[in-house]
Amino acid sequence: MKGSDLLIKCLEDEGVEYIFGIPGEENLDLLESLRTSKIELVLTRHEQGAGFMAAAYARLTGKTGVCLATLGPGATNFTTCSAYALLGGMPVLFITGQKPIKKSKQGRFQIIDIVAAMTPITKFSKQIVDANNIPSLVRDCFRIAEEEKPGPVHLELPEDVAAETTDRKPFKITELHSPVASQASLQVAAKMIEEAKYPLLLIASGANRHETHSAIREFVDKTGLYFFTTQMGKGVVDERHSHCLGTAALSDTDYIHCAIDRADLIINLGHNVSEKPPFFMADDGKQKVIHINYFAAEMDDVYFPQAEVIGCLSSNIQALGSMIGGSSNWDLDYFGRIKTEIETQVFQKSKDDGFPSTPQRIVSDIRSVMPEDGILSLDNGMYKIWFARNYKAYEPNTVLLDNALASMGAGLPGAMAASMVYPDRRVMAVCGDGGFMMNSQEMETAVRLGLNLVVLIIRDDGYGMIKWKQGGMEFENFGLDFQNPDFIQYAESYGAKGHRISETGQLPEVLNRCFQEGGVQLVEVPVDYSENEKVFLDELKAKTCIL
Repeated sequence: MKGSDLLIKCLEDEGVEYIFGIPGEENLDLLESLRTSKIELVLTRHEQGAGFMAAAYARLTGKTGVCLATLGPGATNFTTCSAYALLGGMPVLFITGQKPIKKSKQGRFQIIDIVAAMTPITKFSKQIVDANNIPSLVRDCFRIAEEEKPGPVHLELPEDVAAETTDRKPFKITELHSPVASQASLQVAAKMIEEAKYPLLLIASGANRHETHSAIREFVDKTGLYFFTTQMGKGVVDERHSHCLGTAALSDTDYIHCAIDRADLIINLGHNVSEKPPFFMADDGKQKVIHINYFAAEMDDVYFPQAEVIGCLSSNIQALGSMIGGSSNWDLDYFGRIKTEIETQVFQKSKDDGFPSTPQRIVSDIRSVMPEDGILSLDNGMYKIWFARNYKAYEPNTVLLDNALASMGAGLPGAMAASMVYPDRRVMAVCGDGGFMMNSQEMETAVRLGLNLVVLIIRDDGYGMIKWKQGGMEFENFGLDFQNPDFIQYAESYGAKGHRISETGQLPEVLNRCFQEGGVQLVEVPVDYSENEKVFLDELKAKTCIL
């Protein structure tokens, strides 16, 4: 068979369902091989949309997402998505084309060293120089992409190698199992937890794996510890849990940091320094940290744990749970009082009747129409902090947000992938007007694929997050405002339906109607971001942690 046929056969054996992307002339052999494959080609309108879709597919399924681009400009459009997957811990295989490498008559036209460009933003990047090497390289890529910490890999397939004849066959698929921690390290951790007075559990992005969810829930229920999450750890344990303190949406000064400041021990499940830290360690040694993860901690000035439990997270947390119960040393009353304070303060403006709506009201209205398994795919902007802080996730991976690369433009493609993986669930992309326009052309892809999803645009006619930072640093408002198209007509031009919210209280009714009708629906809602300054700059500065 041809090299391209063999590559597709290898991908089929790996269980690949979709290849997202835009082929070019260097991919035509591969495209022909894909034409008769059971793998579905999802043609997007920009390579970045394809990369974000593959990453969201990977996050939702735990399997490697695959995407395709041609050489040169098509390949360079993958770089943001690769960095997104690398920092966010999502296994993605990026396949790019290349001119013939053994006999080329086109000089350097469109040719740059994509393998070198992708090397620092992938776990593995290599050019295929011989069709006979395809089986080993594909198997190696999937193994590397999916082992902890998951991330992106890259293969470059030159045009002449794709057309080569080979008699090789795909490698047999083998499963990998992470080792468990030593008994000694488990005993050290158990002793530290039992001897602590104010132990607090942190659930971070690395703990958000399909195989870890039930083990962590059991640990929480068995020990009775209070817990909080990072933004990418939301939903691992139902945030309605009586001992859930919520999500650390800010790095400091929020109510949840009262609990973090009081803790003398933080049991840190799955934290990686790529995600913005929810707390900072101090040199005085007052607060100790146990690092529990698949790999050792990466030390820096604000994270230097005193104990580490390394290996299979689910096995280790189960073993640790069997070694400890409640401890007579623990004093958890303070965390209970903080929990009451958070429930009172954080959600107090969720029913505000002003218009444009406050972020708290928008979040509350959306929570009211989303079922327990409904999925939000958040783009990046000021609203992301409000959703992290005020939207309670009931199940794992029902709030897809990025707190690692924090790239704009990922919200819509992520929602599209979610709708493909879970066609019977309610799926909503939540985008700012700035982030939406960065990949808004994928509306055509969503309509063409017949997807069911709602695209909510939170409109403030500017780059709201940066404006908030600009004001907080006492700079003048400058350089961050823009004009928008008529989003209703814009949606309709793609064959979608558009809706504009004109009064507070209208949003839940419109959203429910959109979900009931199905198809691609766009809803524009204006927002009053004056709450940013009132809450994050004034109220939280004045808060007291003495209860």
